[in-house]
Amino acid sequence: MERGRIDVGALSGGIDLQATVESGQSYLWDREDGEMYERTAASGGDAWYWTTVRVDGDPHVIRVRQTDGALVWESSFDAESRLRTLLGLDDDLPAIRETSPPDAVVDDAYDAYWGMRIVRDPSFPTLISFICSAQMRVGRIHGMQQAIRREFGEAVTFDGRTYDAFPTPAALAGASETDLRDLNLGYRAPYVKRSAEMVAEGEADPGDAAGLPYEDAREELTEFVGVGEKVADCILLFSLGYLEAVPLDTWIRQTIEEYYPECERGNYTDTSRAIRETLGGEYAGYTQTYLFHFLRNGGKGEE
Repeated sequence: MERGRIDVGALSGGIDLQATVESGQSYLWDREDGEMYERTAASGGDAWYWTTVRVDGDPHVIRVRQTDGALVWESSFDAESRLRTLLGLDDDLPAIRETSPPDAVVDDAYDAYWGMRIVRDPSFPTLISFICSAQMRVGRIHGMQQAIRREFGEAVTFDGRTYDAFPTPAALAGASETDLRDLNLGYRAPYVKRSAEMVAEGEADPGDAAGLPYEDAREELTEFVGVGEKVADCILLFSLGYLEAVPLDTWIRQTIEEYYPECERGNYTDTSRAIRETLGGEYAGYTQTYLFHFLRNGGKGEE
């Protein structure tokens, strides 16, 4: 077993691990105490979180917790570099915050969850996660992904425990719609199956969007079944490193209506451009994520 320790004080802006992995960005982490997305936003303490990643095609577990001024991690390989990518640990949070608008609600959001970072989850599991996200609470979306792991993923033994890796595209493509509906995916089941088939058969890959100009990358992702512009923006922001992406979900549309009505342009593309500019351009997705988490948890900005 490999173990490591990352000094939180050495990270620009520190880190709030719980906010990072329990803020609706990722459905690919879980808590070892079984209380992922079940506790209040400030109750994580030093809980262990885990996820699985693939190295040369093989699944590996990474476990991490925040305690005593450090992120302590364990894995079957030297996972520090991978963990830095997964949790956005090299992002300069103070510099990013400087690009945000000087609004009370934005300041309140950053203050409430300072240290929250944007995740960089693997692209195929992120695609599937957000196809499942339509009209769902975060806890149910997370539950769907854990069910998909249990039913179709590979068992990985680590430190005497068994974990379930997220399935490969081929494994998920082999599921029937009935199998997927039995996991409570509902109308999303055929979307998940067909998108998995597209990746498994080499027809498309969500990772291929990386490196394209932002709006071209968003358009590229909408070729997947069940992926519209909002879901594409989620994949770009939480997997492919497009920190300017602002998914226009219900919470952000309410934010626009209440705080930035001048950004509403009557269609997704133009509204997206306007709110991205207002929220900080190349780092607008960071401000959006802070606002989403803050307002979803009942926060309100001052007038």
